[in-house]
Amino acid sequence: MPKAKRIVKNEAVNKAVNSAMDTLSSAGVECSKSLAAATKQAKSYLAEAKRLGKKRATLLKRKKTAAARLKKTANAINRKAHKEVEKDLAAVKKAIAKLTPVKSAHAIELASLKASLKRITTYTGVLDKADKLLNKPKKKKRKKRAKKAVAAA
Repeated sequence: MPKAKRIVKNEAVNKAVNSAMDTLSSAGVECSKSLAAATKQAKSYLAEAKRLGKKRATLLKRKKTAAARLKKTANAINRKAHKEVEKDLAAVKKAIAKLTPVKSAHAIELASLKASLKRITTYTGVLDKADKLLNKPKKKKRKKRAKKAVAAA
């Protein structure tokens, strides 16, 4: 005798569907929290990069003037000023080199978080609309009036 196929109970199906919807909504909450934190971190990276870029630009100008001063009069004070500017510029370049890969990796993560949140939001919205449609009360049909019997004459 062949084995009878197992029939899934309605209760188990409902439980699975409800847990899946709960998981989706909790994933949405977690994703939005992560996105907020990542956005905050991205803003700080952006501000740091901007600050370092401005500092680098001013140091390049200062190096140019220090080099011109050193070329004009090569004394110990001008040499010291030129070396100090070069040392500061090297430190800023090193900081920029450290920040660039971290910032780009974070940007990739931020983009993927945004995409995930968009997917979750879309799925949740569609499921809410489907639930709304499925939970609509049935329209009551009016009973048809009985036709009057035609009097037989």
